[in-house]
Amino acid sequence: MSSILGKLLVSTLYILFLSLPLHTSAHDINRDTLNFINARSGHKNKGGGDGSSSKGCNNNNQLNKIPCKKSNPIQAAAAPSLPVKTDSLVFADQRLEVVYPVIQNFKSIITSDPLGVTKSWVGSDICSYKGFYCDNPPDNSSAIALASVDFNGFQLAASTLDGFIDKLPDIALFHANSNNFSGTISPQIAKLPYLYELDVSNNQLSGPFPMAVLGMDTLTFLDIRFNFFSGAVPPQIFIQNLEALFINDNIFTQGLPDNLGNTHILLLTLANNKFNGPIPRSLPKALSTLTEVLLLNNQLTGCLPYEIGYLQEATVFDAGNNQLTGPLPFSLSCLEKVELLNLAGNLLYGMVPEVVCAGLVNLVNFSLSDNYFTHVGPLCRILIQRGVLDVRNNCIPDLPFQRSVFECATFFSHPRMCPFMWAHNFIPCKLPFQNTPVSSIP
Repeated sequence: MSSILGKLLVSTLYILFLSLPLHTSAHDINRDTLNFINARSGHKNKGGGDGSSSKGCNNNNQLNKIPCKKSNPIQAAAAPSLPVKTDSLVFADQRLEVVYPVIQNFKSIITSDPLGVTKSWVGSDICSYKGFYCDNPPDNSSAIALASVDFNGFQLAASTLDGFIDKLPDIALFHANSNNFSGTISPQIAKLPYLYELDVSNNQLSGPFPMAVLGMDTLTFLDIRFNFFSGAVPPQIFIQNLEALFINDNIFTQGLPDNLGNTHILLLTLANNKFNGPIPRSLPKALSTLTEVLLLNNQLTGCLPYEIGYLQEATVFDAGNNQLTGPLPFSLSCLEKVELLNLAGNLLYGMVPEVVCAGLVNLVNFSLSDNYFTHVGPLCRILIQRGVLDVRNNCIPDLPFQRSVFECATFFSHPRMCPFMWAHNFIPCKLPFQNTPVSSIP
């Protein structure tokens, strides 16, 4: 019996001895787990380190032989993920809140911003964004709305303006001269009730004329020059209630419409396109209030109508580099305010009328170069001597820098006639030199 009790005692002691290392390992594992959790929670170790030396599942601790597990309920309970904080934007007016995402969406498609303009397009104070200006809208004097955008000279680049201009419901002025915007003009701009100035000149815009502007009663200023618009210009635009229309330096191809004679536009530029055909006889009378008439670098043909003399407010008349032909009408002498008169680079011929040289008392630059004139009188020669009149590369025998005899003979071998030749000498005004000595002509 005693031997049996002895065996039981030895067995009990052996079992207790074996269980001792297991409790030690479990204690070490729990301590290592706690250190790992503390390291993940950002606590530093006692040695003043950054926690990278704590014993986790990615270190080389020889006591820890348990593999790392991706899902650890103790870790999740000890270090819960923090929610992402978002600033609450407060806008001065609900109208500004409406346009905020429009601006931010447009900002996201801008591919070039060399001046760092868009860095200011942050936060709810839209009125402080560079290029954006706020005011009271016409329908509510107590509200604050985005009233105008001025990107002139910012050199921004984006593939389109669609979804931007047309999504600014209170916009009155949009100026984006000298940027690198491409694409077309959205037809949705027709829905903007207050837009009265639209300037997208000097960009990379293309496509047909933006037809959406037709019928926009509020629009008074349209500038789309220096782009790549092409095709025809709708005749309706010339009789719309515009004060300024700048469509020069595009690729418009058509004849000048007859209804140009009914226009009320005060500033009109058609230069550097591909307009063709004759200058309508009704045009000068309709443009009699214009100070600048710019028709240069097109493909205009035919003869200058005597009605040119009705441009009595013009200080600039430029129809250079076209295919105009015929003699100069005497009515040019009625342009008493003109300072720059350019008809160079055409197919004009005959004599330079003395009455024109005498009547244009404010002339600073009068260019008739690169034509086929054959005679210049003494009054016009005074202007040549003063550097006002340029007749180089014509067919005037006794003046230097003229065309060759062969070139002139070739031109005159093909007769060119003008209609209404009876009106060639008609002068629809009282000439200023009639009361001014010739010697006072500048």
